[in-house]
Amino acid sequence: MRTVGVEEELLLVDAESGEPRALSSAVLAAAGREGGGCREVFESELQREQLEFATRPQSSMDDLTEEIVRWRAEAARHAERLGAAVAALATSPLPVSPSLAAGDRYGWMAEQFGLTTQEQLTCGCHVHVSVESDEEGVAVLDRIRPWLSVLVALSANSPFWQGRDSGYCSYRSRVWGRWPSAGPVELFGSADRYHEQVRAMVGTGALRDEGMIYFDARLSHSYPTVEIRVADVGLDPSTPVLVATLVRGLVETAAREWRAGTPPVPHGVGLLRLASWRAGRSGLDEQLIHPLTMCPRPAGEVVRALLDHVRDALDASGDTARAEEGVAWLLAAGNGATFQRDVMKQTGSLRDVVAACVRKTSGG
Repeated sequence: MRTVGVEEELLLVDAESGEPRALSSAVLAAAGREGGGCREVFESELQREQLEFATRPQSSMDDLTEEIVRWRAEAARHAERLGAAVAALATSPLPVSPSLAAGDRYGWMAEQFGLTTQEQLTCGCHVHVSVESDEEGVAVLDRIRPWLSVLVALSANSPFWQGRDSGYCSYRSRVWGRWPSAGPVELFGSADRYHEQVRAMVGTGALRDEGMIYFDARLSHSYPTVEIRVADVGLDPSTPVLVATLVRGLVETAAREWRAGTPPVPHGVGLLRLASWRAGRSGLDEQLIHPLTMCPRPAGEVVRALLDHVRDALDASGDTARAEEGVAWLLAAGNGATFQRDVMKQTGSLRDVVAACVRKTSGG
């Protein structure tokens, strides 16, 4: 069975006001002193208001759930000692002027990309799924492209930006798309063609290195995995597990299609960008663009089409019931964006939104 690992970026906020706080260095120092594996799990990110953790590769979704819950709780415990809290929010509902983390890499990015770097305080969820080779990995990347927008809609958890409702369910996806290497890509056809394209992009000098290849899905440059990067960080711990379950199903389905000689759907990048925009705009509230027909259809129908597409793979891994229950819950209750807007409607306070999201981050 393919292993799955998850990277989550969390927002550090003041425990009283809910405003983002630039405390990542202090939290990392506290975690490092304590040991218990925290030193290897937690990392800094672009802005000092963020904290990232990565799970180990897991075959069991129960084990993945346990690890996500554990590391969220550990992050919250270390932040609490500093008068802060962690929130699984993909953007800050309250206004913020982000503080760039130290280091030559981030300094270079600030100089190269200006306001794009300064404003880039977004928290995503990246899913790694094991592949047998680069050739299989690129075959998978070619075949999962149309379905990635559905993951954006399911995970959407960033309706607010700088104190205002953005009008989007996943505004993080729009802000992230400002990077010149971000977004959907063309069909590659082979591992050689993929690596040739990456080398050419880095060779332009516009990117510092391969780590700045921000495709929606890419070959990891550190692990034998494909890395799917489109999702907002999920508010409830069950959301990243659902996303990981569906991503593993997509990868396995694509690999089977490749081995069977089934060609990828040849949608152009322009259509894929429109599908991603619609998913970020509408979330699960309105219509999405169907990955196969590229026509607008009700969100529930499109999400169920994803389930049908990966059903054989889910059956093989024993994840069908988990995926169906998770999807049914999100379609009924709404995603993180729905939750945030509901709290805002009830209380009229973005600080209350943050407080409610802090509680929900740990499963409360």
